[in-house]
Amino acid sequence: MLFTINDSSITSNSLASLLRIIPAGDPILFYEDGVYNAMPGARDAQIVLDAMGRHPIYALDADVEARGIKNIITGINVINYDGFVGLVENHEVIPWL
Repeated sequence: MLFTINDSSITSNSLASLLRIIPAGDPILFYEDGVYNAMPGARDAQIVLDAMGRHPIYALDADVEARGIKNIITGINVINYDGFVGLVENHEVIPWL
């Protein structure tokens, strides 16, 4: 499964609730405002760092750029739309609310 997060931890507890149930190894994609979770100074940056040991984590480049984010947590894979399509082709998608 590919789990997608489109909210920041400032406005939602989606990331924390997802990490309580997601199977190890399943990927997570941050998009829209979810890319704020990829910032080193984000509220839940340590949670993201811990999760990276169990899950590949991706951030959509267009959303990172649109929000003016210059620095993301090392190890998060920034992907373009082709990369996103590749993830969708290889996984069922669960938008996490």
